[in-house]
Amino acid sequence: MGQAERQQLARLLAELDEPPPAKPDLPDPVQADPQLRRERRLALVVLTGCCIVLAGWIVVLAATLPHHFDAHHWRAVWVNFDVFLLAAFALTAWALWRQRQIVILLLVVAGTMLCCDAWFDVATSLKTSGFGLSLASAAFAELPLALLAFAAARRLLKATVAAGQVTAAGQVTAAGWPRPGPGQRERRPSLRHTPLSGSGLHEALPRQRLRDYARDRQQDARRSS
Repeated sequence: MGQAERQQLARLLAELDEPPPAKPDLPDPVQADPQLRRERRLALVVLTGCCIVLAGWIVVLAATLPHHFDAHHWRAVWVNFDVFLLAAFALTAWALWRQRQIVILLLVVAGTMLCCDAWFDVATSLKTSGFGLSLASAAFAELPLALLAFAAARRLLKATVAAGQVTAAGQVTAAGWPRPGPGQRERRPSLRHTPLSGSGLHEALPRQRLRDYARDRQQDARRSS
């Protein structure tokens, strides 16, 4: 190996040893956009109001609803619900087969529908001959499947967060989490402490508002430069 080749190899090794460049700190869009701050406060007020109203409505229902009620279109209700559940299973299987990110949302939807199915099966069959079958179906089929769906969604979401935290190739463990630095323990991302993507809520804005937000940020960057 010649002198020039050894020098080039040394430069390549030195570049590999260098720490990855730090990611620039992005401004929090909630703090940078006054309208987005107002929308966030409005959303919090609406959600708090919904919780208060629903809590009062539950008390009213518990005090006024009859113990027995003859429901109409009973067969259509359950058949349609199972059709929607079948559609949720099929879409989840398609997204998983195609490895699409929407599989996380579909897993949550399918798990929620399974929990609802179990709850109404058991609750509507109390003191009937079908109670045992409904309870067994909930305990050994619907609820375990729902837990598996929620666990898979959580696992995939944490893996997505971990992938977003990786700044250079090769800095992940075998499980897919960011590789810890020297003297550090492996820390898996916590969904409770991880901020929304982009450190804000602008991803949830309508498309036109998102374009306006991006244009305003670009204009601010040009003025500051």
